[in-house]
Amino acid sequence: MIDNEHEPAETEPEKRKRGRPRKDSEQLARWVPPEGWVRVVAWLSPEERRALKRVAVDADTSVAELIRALATGLTHGVIGADELLHQVKKGVDVMDKIPTIFDRGSDFKVVNRVRNGCEWVFAGEGSATEKIDGTNIRLTVRSGHVVRVEKRRNPSKVQKQQGIIDGWYVDADEFGSEDKWIFDAAKSTDISGWPDGEHSCEAVGPNIQGNPLGLEKHLCVPFNLIIPRYDEIPRSYESLKDTLTRLESLYSPGHVAEGIVFHHPDGRRAKIKRKDFNGKRDHV
Repeated sequence: MIDNEHEPAETEPEKRKRGRPRKDSEQLARWVPPEGWVRVVAWLSPEERRALKRVAVDADTSVAELIRALATGLTHGVIGADELLHQVKKGVDVMDKIPTIFDRGSDFKVVNRVRNGCEWVFAGEGSATEKIDGTNIRLTVRSGHVVRVEKRRNPSKVQKQQGIIDGWYVDADEFGSEDKWIFDAAKSTDISGWPDGEHSCEAVGPNIQGNPLGLEKHLCVPFNLIIPRYDEIPRSYESLKDTLTRLESLYSPGHVAEGIVFHHPDGRRAKIKRKDFNGKRDHV
């Protein structure tokens, strides 16, 4: 018989705490924001967060500092409001008011997988029209004169949470610098043949959305009156990818169309843009 009476009892190994040990937690530096500063919180999807993180890593900074750098750039005029709004509009397009016909991958480019609800496009239903990169507005016409100019307003995050999904139109400011080119487009457009009523349009031109079509003056293109259609458009991933690299604009020959909007007879729409694929081309 073995006597274990005088042997030391076994003790459980001490668990090692994770993380870097602190020498004196009471003396750790704490950053206090200046008076009047506010904290901005935004909810992001995992894919959106990863996209911001990739840019932050390239800039050797954090996502928070990346966002603050954007605000600082706007404050000091280093980043132009028009330039930023152009990029924001692209982001809004990604959120798909009109759905993109393919699903997107982690890099925001489309993948060869039909988006749910867009199967009708690949069944050959509906017609194809040119997608124009401009600013969505609405003109009210009376007896050959524009009597009202409105611009599109999209719901805020809070409004979306309240169930307000679709955008609406608000009056544009004729004397406001942010609406200057909208009114210039309205004045430069020949509406003599337009019937009385409200006409949703895309305002385009030299100072709107980077002028991808190389137009020499500002114009309004009405969706309900002038809708250039493409007679034959392929409807597969690879063929669309190839076609959109060289599809000539119907509005501005010599330039490549931004994309295509498919219109179903029952009112449904779906879109695909050249930039949804990898690579782009500016001239045919």
